Amino acid sequence: MTLRRFFAVFFARNREFMRDRIALSWNVVLPVLIVMGFAFAFTSDSSDLFKVGVFGQLEQQPQAQEFLETEHVRFIPLETVEGAVTKVERHQLDMLLDLKQGRYWINSNSANGYILQQLLNGSTTRLQKQTVSGDEIRYVDWLIPGVLGMNVMFSSLFGVGYVIVRYRKNGVLKRLKATPLSALEFLAAQVLSRLWLIVLVTSLVFIGTNLFVGFRMYGSYATLLLVLAVGTLSMISLGLIIAARISSEEAANGLLNMLSWPMMLLSGVWFSLEGSPAIVQHLANLLPLTHAISAARAVMIDGAGLVEIWPHLLVMSVMTLLFMFIGARYFRWE
Repeated sequence: MTLRRFFAVFFARNREFMRDRIALSWNVVLPVLIVMGFAFAFTSDSSDLFKVGVFGQLEQQPQAQEFLETEHVRFIPLETVEGAVTKVERHQLDMLLDLKQGRYWINSNSANGYILQQLLNGSTTRLQKQTVSGDEIRYVDWLIPGVLGMNVMFSSLFGVGYVIVRYRKNGVLKRLKATPLSALEFLAAQVLSRLWLIVLVTSLVFIGTNLFVGFRMYGSYATLLLVLAVGTLSMISLGLIIAARISSEEAANGLLNMLSWPMMLLSGVWFSLEGSPAIVQHLANLLPLTHAISAARAVMIDGAGLVEIWPHLLVMSVMTLLFMFIGARYFRWE
């Protein structure tokens, strides 16, 4: 090896990277966005020890104000009572207050619930006690839909988006253009090929790990499989938008990371967004992974059926149609 040839290739590669302004920009912008996202979503000055769901308005039980001002307790406003009772059973909430009906729920097996009950009884609040019982949901039971969802996301985005960009750069698409193959046929084959493969692999991973861990499953496996298929299809379709026109692998890599990292951060893969700022929750609802994970957790942990999760399925289906239309509309062979 001679230093002259080595530095010739070294500087040529550097110039190639620096001239690719899209890739260069995302290498700078993406880490900044990730740091700002983490700081905004998860930085908090509070040190809450307990979580209490609150249904109803303070005006309906004015004497509850003293308890609601207790420090180091996160009071989470709720829209319904029914689903929240299940969360008390699963130890996801330490206590539930129904200010409208003058009731509260605790889990008889929860130490946190016992402490909160003593605090409640020591205040001026007088509510009717309701008890539920149930085993605590382990973190792994809560985590498994997020981990598998994240794997589906990476497989979908990079398995379709990145591969098609590579086909374009290597001239494969240019040669296919000379055949009778239409763009719709090509994209449909790419989507369906990746779909059945991801569904199969994810199902096998779930079955294999379930044999060792024994995940809690309160819903239907058929419903869970439907969530997997619809969620996978929506994320594959999202990858088609990136693959529509870009011919640079580095630019595609930056854009795919720009899509995947916010989803991994904001879709509740590792942590629940319950209690996070409202704007974070609104942004999370714009991401298909959020709906896939939420629906899967509802099926597994809450025993939800199609009636309960249909809004998530509808949103993912609409996203799929929208992403596929944009991807097919702006697709180019070269």
